[in-house]
This record gives sequence, structure tokens and C-alpha cells, in this order.
Amino acid sequence: MSSTPPSASLRGFLDAHFASPGDLAAAPALAELLRRECAELDASLRRLEAQLRAAAASWLARSAGARSDLRRIRSPGGAVDAEDEGAETVRKVGLPALVREIQRIDTIRLYAEATLQLEALVGNLEDVAFSIVRQASKLNLSSILRKSNEAELKHAKLLNAVNAVRDIERELVRVSTSRPKWTSLIMAVDSRVDKTLAILRPQALTDYRALLAALGWPPSLSSPDTENDKYPQIPNPLVLMNEENKEKYSQSFLALCALQHVQANREVRQCQTAAPTPALADSKYFDKTACLDNGLWAIDELVHPVASRMEYHFAKWSEQPEFIFTLVYKITKDFMDGMDDVLQPLIDHARLAGLSAKESWVTGMVKMLVGYLERQIFPALVTSNQEQTTAAKPEVESSWMHLNDLMISFDKRMQLLADSGIQKIASLSEGLSRSLSVFSIYNEHPDWLQIWASVELSSAQDKLKYEMEDETSWSCSDSQHDQLGHKENSIKFLLSTREDYKAPPVSESVVKTALSMIERGRALPNRGMQIHYNRSSSVKFLNDFFLVLRDRCEALQLSNTALEDQSLSKASCAINAARYCENVLREWDEDTAFLDMDPQGSLFTDEISFLVKLGTNYLEQILSAILLEFEDLSWKYVQNIGSWSGQTVVDDEILDEENTGVSLGFIASLDVLTDRTTKLKQFLNSKDFLDLWRSIAEGLDYFIYSSIRWGELNFSDTGVIQLRVDTKALLHIFRPFCSRPEAFLPFLSESLRLLTMKKSDAHYLLEMLTDDTRSNNCLKHQGLHHVNAGQAAKILRSRKFGG
Repeated sequence: MSSTPPSASLRGFLDAHFASPGDLAAAPALAELLRRECAELDASLRRLEAQLRAAAASWLARSAGARSDLRRIRSPGGAVDAEDEGAETVRKVGLPALVREIQRIDTIRLYAEATLQLEALVGNLEDVAFSIVRQASKLNLSSILRKSNEAELKHAKLLNAVNAVRDIERELVRVSTSRPKWTSLIMAVDSRVDKTLAILRPQALTDYRALLAALGWPPSLSSPDTENDKYPQIPNPLVLMNEENKEKYSQSFLALCALQHVQANREVRQCQTAAPTPALADSKYFDKTACLDNGLWAIDELVHPVASRMEYHFAKWSEQPEFIFTLVYKITKDFMDGMDDVLQPLIDHARLAGLSAKESWVTGMVKMLVGYLERQIFPALVTSNQEQTTAAKPEVESSWMHLNDLMISFDKRMQLLADSGIQKIASLSEGLSRSLSVFSIYNEHPDWLQIWASVELSSAQDKLKYEMEDETSWSCSDSQHDQLGHKENSIKFLLSTREDYKAPPVSESVVKTALSMIERGRALPNRGMQIHYNRSSSVKFLNDFFLVLRDRCEALQLSNTALEDQSLSKASCAINAARYCENVLREWDEDTAFLDMDPQGSLFTDEISFLVKLGTNYLEQILSAILLEFEDLSWKYVQNIGSWSGQTVVDDEILDEENTGVSLGFIASLDVLTDRTTKLKQFLNSKDFLDLWRSIAEGLDYFIYSSIRWGELNFSDTGVIQLRVDTKALLHIFRPFCSRPEAFLPFLSESLRLLTMKKSDAHYLLEMLTDDTRSNNCLKHQGLHHVNAGQAAKILRSRKFGG
């Protein structure tokens, strides 16, 4: 009697578990395992059948009642009222309940089907994992490179396990999308799959490491020049592989990448359970973001054995870290050809979209160096910083600065290696470079970042200490602006450079030092760290300088009303420095590099506000001091305006001013005012001086005009002439700065226009001003825009014409 041949799946199962005669010894254990699993499946099936029978019986009972109710609803007229009420009850209550019950039964059916499907998939994965672990103990290093069915079979089993995980993921995505409330089922499956993967990954990595060791990786770093710390070109075993070994390595590399692929996508799916992405499980491409932070396992395993050998040499250079960085760079560069020629084609074949073998290799080496610095170098520096004495402070700070200089240079060189031969968009390149930064060490140790910022601040302060104390560094004279005679249209008001602002040289040194600190901080891998570093270093450094500017402006705090040249010069230079620094900070805020650092707002908002207030407040103090000084010197003169007596002239005759001099009581105040404006023009930047002299003119205009007792005095022809002469003398002081200074003394100018009117015109205008409807138009017609009708009438009534 002929027997039925075994199915393909059965043959595959037997081949997987009985690859050699030696496997027959495990047959009883395998048979017991199969019997136990079959018994569990039978019990599960019986439970489901019982549940299905109970659900069917309940459904049939409800169905019979529902059919009876439906017949009553559909029966023709003649039914009694009680029956109608029952039918209505069935329609409103019974039918919805029946629908819900049917839906519940259908849900139970779907749940059972999904459970059975997932149970089969997970069971298949666990069987393959069990088989791989059993076979692992039989392989040894000598058999890895030999052509054997066992190695090929194990590789095929690993790929089967990867496919099984991918099938499970596809089913879990479907379940989580269509039935998001079945979280218990998903969690149960995830738990079993995670346990299985926790067994598969170490085994896969162990096999991969064994293959690398058999291929001669890592190569020896020793050479005849080791004692001189010189390392020639190191041979790369990956490049020297023959075709057979290259094929074995390619298979192992691809299998490990595939395993990482499915595990990374599982982690992404678990993080996105609130908003699952069905396309993720079906994707044949690798999600770069899913493992970029953790690195590519296959390349990380190349780094680890190299690192263990390099650390032997690192131990000799704890006091010379530059050799550590040099060796890491050299080893990274020497093996770069293997990354391009061997690994990049494998990455492309594995469809690891967006991943660069060079970048992964560089990232792995950087992480290795970060780990060593974190364990050995930085703790020693931190201890030295905490225990430092005053005498040892410069040496400790120098060590910190030197180490960070090495890190900045190393980062740039490694990034060039990672980007070599790759065309990248600038924004993407910047984003990728952040993952390569050795400065990521500060991300886990913010206290170390604070120490670095403090060291940068202390170094900057020490660097400028002597320059800050040297008064020649605070000089703000500028020969090309010192001379009078420049008109307003020839003075530069669009300021940009330190020379334009007449700022002292020390201000430019401060700006350059702060910018240097900011540029060094750009090496930090994220914005938060950059902002923290800058606020603790460059911003604090600038704030300290701004406080010095404020202290120098305090020289204007006067005991009397007199301004001293030294205090005026000192305060003016400090104001110029504040304006220059304000302009620089505003330019930085508009720079895209600074916007990228702090997109939420300005990094220097408070500092700019402080400088604006500092300049404004002390310019107001200078203005107030000059006006008070002028008032003190001219008080008697102002009180006597209009009381001058003298000969009158005939009506309508042109008044003569040629033989009239400036009032004696006015000369001293004019001389001091001339000296003050001359010095301010010499000391202050052109923009602030422009605003200041105009404010002085307007203040003097208001003071003199409001001090004249209009309506109480009688201005004779002589008095008018004297006022005109004195006013022209005052205007002469401001004429070098403006072709029409009268515009900034409007009340005095318009008062004189009224006082010098002919008698007939004055009487006519005075009559017109009594008419409220025409007074304003009349004043405008006369070119008078500042004095109002009442003021104009008082001025005209103060005029005494000759008989």
C-alpha cells in the first residue's frame, strides 16, 4: 500500500530540525514540545467552539423572538392595541438590541480569527528562533569561513525570522488600525515578539562578530613607529576579502540590517499607536530616523573592536589629548575606502534609504571618542576645576580651552570626511552634522557645559582686563570729525563702523571677543545648548561691559551745574560705545545664523533695551546740564529783556543793527554754549549730536521765550534791535550744524517777526487777531505756525512804536 508523500511544509520542518544525524538525539524533546503545543491548540479550539455554540444558541433564541415580532408588525390591520404597543416596543428596543448582539458576535469572531492568525505567526517566529539558538552551539570559528550547509541554513533561518516579524508587524498594524481598542491583544503579541527578538539580536551580533574576527577585523594598530606615535596606512580587511568571503560577509551584513530594519520599525509603530501608519509595516525601505540615533548595528560592530585597541594608546596621552583626536581621525580616514567600496553598495542593496556608510562609520567613531572622553578625560578636568587654587586657575582654564579647541577642529574634519563625495542641501547637511558632533557630550552633562561657558567668560575677561584699564583704549576722538564748519548735509548719519560711531577701540575688542565666543558655541549640537552657553558666556561678558559703560556715564553726576570737559568726554565716549554695541547686536539679531539659534525671539532683547535706555538717559542728562548751565549764566539777562531804553527811529524806517553789539549779560552764556557744542560735536557720534543740538536749541528757545514777560513790557525800537542782535548771536552758534537754525528756535524767530513788523501792519494784524474766525488763517498767511493768536496778540501789544 503506497503512502502519501509528505507536504513541502513538513519536509521543510524536518530539514530545519534534523539537518544532521546528530540532531536525532533531540527528537524526543521536539516530539514532547509538539505534543504540548498541539494540546494547547486543541484546548483553545474547544473553548472557541463552546463560545461559538453558546453565542449561536443565544442568537437563535433572540432570532425566534425577533421573527415573531416582525410577523406581528407586518400583519394586516385588525390587530388589537396591546399587540400594536408590543410591536412598537420590539421596533424601538428589541431590534437595536439584536443588532448590537450580532455585532458583538461578529467582533468575537474577528477577535478569534485575529488571535489564531497572530498565534500562528508568533509560533512560527518562536520555532525559528529556537532552531537558530540550538544550532548556534554547533558552529565554531574555524567553520565560519568554510563553505557549509549549516552556516547557510542558519542564515536562511535568520531571514525567515525577519520575514516572520515583518508578517506579524503587518498584522498588528492592520489590527491596531481597524480595532484600536484591542490593546491587550497587541500588547500580548508585542511582549512575546520582544522576548524572541531579545534572543535573536545577540545571536545575530555574535555570529557577525565571529565572522569579522575570522576575516581579521580589527587589524592591528601596532607598527614599528608606534613608539614615536606615528601610524602608517593600515590595511583594511574588508577591502582585502576574496570573493567567497565577501559573499559571506555581504549575507551577514544584509541579514543584520534586515533584523535592525524590522525592530526599528516596530519601535516606530509602538511610539505611534495613537496615530498608526499602515504603510510603515509594508515598507520595503528602511526608515533612517528610526535608527539614526542608535547607529547601524553592522557598522557599530566594526567600531567596537577598533575602539578597544585604540584605548590602549589613548591611556598614554591623557595629558596630550591632541594625539587622541589625531589617531581617531586617522583610523577613521584610513578605513573610509572600505565604507565606500564595500559597505555602501550593501546599504543600497538593503534599501536603507538615506543612509550613508561614511556617515555611519564617522558617527560610530565619534560616539566611541565621546564615550572615552566622558569616562577618562572630562572627569579629571572637572575635578581639577573644582580643586583649583588661584595659582592653578590659568592652567586649568587653558586645559579646558585647549580641549574644546581640539573638539571644534575635530568636528569640522570629521564632518568633511562624512560629507566627502556627497552633494547635500545646506540645511540638510547642517542637520546631519549635528548627529556627528563630539560636543554631544555636553548634552548629558549640562554642568560641564556651564564650566566651559564660565571658562570662556573668565578667559575673555582676563584677555581684555588691561585694555579696559588703559584710558587710551577709551579715547573716542576722530580727526576727520573734529573740525567745525561741516554742514548738516556733509555729516554722515548712516553709521555702521566703530569709526562712524566714534566709539573707543575697546568697544570693538569687546564685540570681536563676544563674537568669537558665539562662533565657538555654534559647535554645540542643538539650539537649547547654544542658548544656554551664550547666556552664560558671551551675553554675560557683554553685560559686564555695558555696566562699565554705565559707570563711566556716571561721571555726569554733578555737584554743581557746571559741566567739566573730562566728564563730558568720558560720558560721550561711553554713549558712543553703547550706540555702536547696540547697532552690532541689532545686526546680529537680523543675521540668519542668530535667527536659527533662537527662532523664538532675539537673543539680545534685554541687552539692546539696556543700551537704548543708557544712551537716552545720559543724553538727557547732558541736555539738562547744558540748559541749566545756560539758564544760570543768563538769568539776569533774560529778566531784563525788553527793558532796554534808547533812541527810537521814525516810523517805517529800516532798523539799524550794524552798530549794536551783543548784550554784555548774554556774552558769557553764549561763550559757554559755544564751548559745549564744540566739544560735543568733537566727542559725540554725528547722529546723537544732531539730536542733541536740536534739543538744546529747542530748549533754549522755550526758555528765553517763556521768560519774557509778554504784555507787561514795552519793546522800543532799540529793544527790538538788541533782541535781534542777541538772537542772531545765538543762532550763529548752531549755524555750522544747519543752514537754517531758525527752524529750531521757532518761538524766538516768530516773536522777532512780529516785533519787527511795520506799525501799520502790526495794527492791522492785531485787529485781525481779535476775530476768532480769521485769526488762525491770518497767522498762517504771515508764515507764523508756532505762536497762537493769543500769544501773537501779547507780542504785538508789547511793541512800542516811536511817535
